[in-house]
Amino acid sequence: MNLTELNKIATAMVASGKGILAADESSGTIKKRFDAIGVESTEENRRDYREMLFRAKDAMSHYISGVILYDETIWQNAKDGTPLVKLIEQAGAIPGIKVDEGTQALPLCPGETVTVGLDKLAERLKKYYECGARFAKWRAVIDIGSGIPSMTAISVNAHALARYAALCQAAQIVPIVEPEVLMDGDHDIERCYEVTQRVLNKTFQELRVQRVALEGMVLKPNMAISGKKCPKQASVEEVAEKTIRLLKACVPAAVPGIAFLSGGQSDEEATAHLNAMHKLGPLPWGLTFSYGRALQAAPQKAWSGKPENVAAGQRAFSHRARMNGLASKGEWQSSLEQKAA
Repeated sequence: MNLTELNKIATAMVASGKGILAADESSGTIKKRFDAIGVESTEENRRDYREMLFRAKDAMSHYISGVILYDETIWQNAKDGTPLVKLIEQAGAIPGIKVDEGTQALPLCPGETVTVGLDKLAERLKKYYECGARFAKWRAVIDIGSGIPSMTAISVNAHALARYAALCQAAQIVPIVEPEVLMDGDHDIERCYEVTQRVLNKTFQELRVQRVALEGMVLKPNMAISGKKCPKQASVEEVAEKTIRLLKACVPAAVPGIAFLSGGQSDEEATAHLNAMHKLGPLPWGLTFSYGRALQAAPQKAWSGKPENVAAGQRAFSHRARMNGLASKGEWQSSLEQKAA
């Protein structure tokens, strides 16, 4: 393992003013997104859609540091035969790959899951590295509900995340460690804070046990935020303050950076929260975005599967990327959204 090289990549992934595009939707998830805009989810349409994003020069070269790809996408070529991985590299961004294989029910823990995919991961990582991937992603899913999460679910998911991270570093690939506490319930921000604290503490304990070099990884956590169904939604300022307090308590300064998931927040909410956190600096690590839906909802709608809408889709993507790029430096203002509209 060459830690200097891993650290260089991890640092570039969270460079100031840039963030990571999560374009790693599984076939099932992208089908849902395409259904919503009336587009059939064929391999060709998925390729065309992602090619449109990767060819958005303004967004990719100025505001996107890396792209998380799905297994299908990393092997695909653009319409003109250029590998999609090359398009990403040509824009100056780093190609990455989602390597987990989704979740399964956790035995004896009703309503809880564990992420799977470790079995042949070492061989898969070797192939992904040869294809150009320099970082990977593994998502653990922790749900908040009545009597959950259990310590069992937190422990097995933290253990799997650390095993994945160690395998990545051994393959000279930077692991994005993603323990996501879902915002689907009716819990308040205090409950989210308490659960996320337990999850992060357990995750870093496992990372240390399994000898993962913290300087060669990126953390992708949820924010401390009210559940979607909670009658009292926390303000932007409270989300920022509590999230920063939580991260300072749980995340060692050796970690080069933290790239938030949007987790079902609206485009503007995700941007506003990130921006407000930067007002609370200075921070011990780089702090940026690794958004999927919050970067893609607008371009998907603008594109709607029509070749003549490619430029409109790219403009929408560039706008969202720029807004989040500004937020990752604390320079975003809501008036900039109105201007674009």
